[in-house]
Amino acid sequence: MTIAVVVCYTVVRSQLRNQIDSELTTQAQVIKSGDYHALAQQFPGIPASAGGPAPYAQVVSPNGQVLGVQGSISPNLPSTAHTRAIAAGRAGQYLADAQSGNTDLRVVTFPLMLSYTDNSGFQVTQTVAIQLARPLNGVDSILSDLRLVLLLVLLGGIALAGLLGRMASRRVLAPLGEVAQVAQEIGETEDLTKRIHVHADDEVGQLATNFNAMLDRLEASREALDDSVRAQRQLVADASHELRTPVTSLRTNIEVLLEEVELEPEDRRRLLADVVEQSEELTALVGDLIELARGDQPGPETDDVRLDGVAAESLARARRNAPGIHFDATLVPTVVDGVPERLARAINNLLDNAARHSPPGGTVELQVGPSGVEVRDHGTGVDPEDLPYVFDRFFRGRNSRGRQGSGLGLSIVRQVAEQHDGTASVANAVDGGAIFTLHLPGMSAEDVATHSESDQLASPGEPVGPVGPVESR
Repeated sequence: MTIAVVVCYTVVRSQLRNQIDSELTTQAQVIKSGDYHALAQQFPGIPASAGGPAPYAQVVSPNGQVLGVQGSISPNLPSTAHTRAIAAGRAGQYLADAQSGNTDLRVVTFPLMLSYTDNSGFQVTQTVAIQLARPLNGVDSILSDLRLVLLLVLLGGIALAGLLGRMASRRVLAPLGEVAQVAQEIGETEDLTKRIHVHADDEVGQLATNFNAMLDRLEASREALDDSVRAQRQLVADASHELRTPVTSLRTNIEVLLEEVELEPEDRRRLLADVVEQSEELTALVGDLIELARGDQPGPETDDVRLDGVAAESLARARRNAPGIHFDATLVPTVVDGVPERLARAINNLLDNAARHSPPGGTVELQVGPSGVEVRDHGTGVDPEDLPYVFDRFFRGRNSRGRQGSGLGLSIVRQVAEQHDGTASVANAVDGGAIFTLHLPGMSAEDVATHSESDQLASPGEPVGPVGPVESR
């Protein structure tokens, strides 16, 4: 704004002074051409403001003597060394500012050859300096008014700029203040549900958006942490409750064995069998608890796993542990991205659960394919009211009460499924029994063939296994 005012003032001043310079130069040219009447024109005539002759004129000799004056100049126009040099013919025309009394003048000085008769009657030819002057009062008055106007414009512009700047700063700083306020409130209350209102899609709006996204991530992380802490506390509480019963029973039987010295052999054998059974139950429960606790930790790196191969090993184990149950298996070559030990534990739990709920001599069906693992028993099934809770920790349904088990096996199955980006589900079969499914993202048989070929190329001595379905009876 200040630069614009200075430029405007400079341009106007230059135009006004150039106009006076042009008029003085034009009159000087007229006088040089021999029209001396332009010098001696009497007033009234064309005013100087209309381009008429200069109201002030002065003739200066080479020695600095003023030979003639026109106009009311008091004192005379200043005669400098430059003026005397012009009068002597050693310099050319030039323009300059001068002052006569309280009047500011613009003066043009130029040389002129004059012929006149002196007091002795001789004809004299002499070079003199002619000075033409025009007052600058009008220009100064205009420039004074212009300075006042421009000063007012400058002050008004500064005030307007300050007002607009304050309004703009409020618009910009208000969202920043809101960000600071929300951050302070979150720091004081630890309430991560607060969000910042995005007013516009500008830099401040992007800041608010990123701040809200950060709060979303923090809130999700905090909720996940709270859920993990609650799950750990619930696990400890449930474990304490479940461990209390076998530990109490085991302690009671041991105290009886210690106190009752004279026990019948049959009673002693029965108590020792109970101790062994309770020890096994306690060992299984502790093992399941350790497995659940380990599953909550970050898992090891995954790799391509032949799910049908893992299921075949689990099937052999199940046949050893439950010789009275008939197992039918259809194993389609399938590759999944996972941890073999965790997958094996899940399949083991499904087979053990099906064996426990099958009648003596019953059949358990195992199917493995690209969609996952499916285990079916032919027992009494799951009570419809218990279906939503089957995979909960320590849950034992109506049909499971009275049977050995910790109530953690199916919880481990669901945990393994979630760790492998899958799901676990259960449903009752139409013709009796329950169907447990471990859904896992796997490869089809064609993908397995390609995978097997690449494995054979990488390790020629390691067979991958058959590509087609394998039925085991």
